[in-house]
Amino acid sequence: MKHHPSSSEDALQSFLDFLSVEKGLSDNTILSYSRDLKKLFLFCNKEKILCVKAQEADLVKFIHHMSRSGLSARSLARLMSSLKSFYRFLVLDGVIKKNPVANLPSPKSWLSLPKFLSVKEVEILLQQPTDDERGLRDKAMLELLYATGLRVSELVSLKLSDLNLRDGFLICRGKGGKERVVPLGKSASAAVRRYLDEARPTFMRHETDALFLTYRGNAFTRQGFWKMLKAYAQKARLDEKISPHVLRHSFATHLLERGADLRSVQLMLGHSQITTTQIYTHVSRTHLRRIYDKYHPRA
Repeated sequence: MKHHPSSSEDALQSFLDFLSVEKGLSDNTILSYSRDLKKLFLFCNKEKILCVKAQEADLVKFIHHMSRSGLSARSLARLMSSLKSFYRFLVLDGVIKKNPVANLPSPKSWLSLPKFLSVKEVEILLQQPTDDERGLRDKAMLELLYATGLRVSELVSLKLSDLNLRDGFLICRGKGGKERVVPLGKSASAAVRRYLDEARPTFMRHETDALFLTYRGNAFTRQGFWKMLKAYAQKARLDEKISPHVLRHSFATHLLERGADLRSVQLMLGHSQITTTQIYTHVSRTHLRRIYDKYHPRA
């Protein structure tokens, strides 16, 4: 006989266990679900309703509340996706009979086009690190992120053994532990090789296979990379539009602008569905429209 959660907290824990054990999702993805649903629980507490008994009208009100709070279209889409997954799980688990979000609009219709840097802006950003040990490390990380389109969590998780600089590729472990092979360009390979030769040995405090190290000899963290990127973005006067994901978006957009096929970009980004990658075709078309309007004599 199934155990039915007795509270919102129990329902959340059962759902997160399901995502981890049954779905095999990464810790970061599960944490995102948890954060989204805790926002729902806070709202339901204020409205004095149980989340497991919330109706469609309650959840529409919650979404509007989150939209008014300043949540971006992309964050709202992810929130909506979390709600759909959560309530679908509760139905399958027999906790509720009717899915209250089944008829709400698809989150895909809420997505805004991703921000990305121009090629010139990327070049300016990559010129910011200095030529000392710290700068060589930071330069290698920035070059690698733009050259591969890795997620920042994938970047800081890289091991020495994941690199093959001679043949110009690396092995990345993405969401759900899936491995993919990503090619490396000459600039990124050169920056990483120089970091390994001239900088990484000065950061070594103990034996470790982690590729990018802090001054204490520990593996770099996502938070550390965010802080570093923000500092360089401010120096380059790009801080208003920068994030690790912006470099990932720039990677994909620049490839498509230069003729790469969508399937190859999908494989390099590690998207399980090509529909996720298709958003970059809209970016590319927008870019082409701007070029046409600017240069065609009869535009």
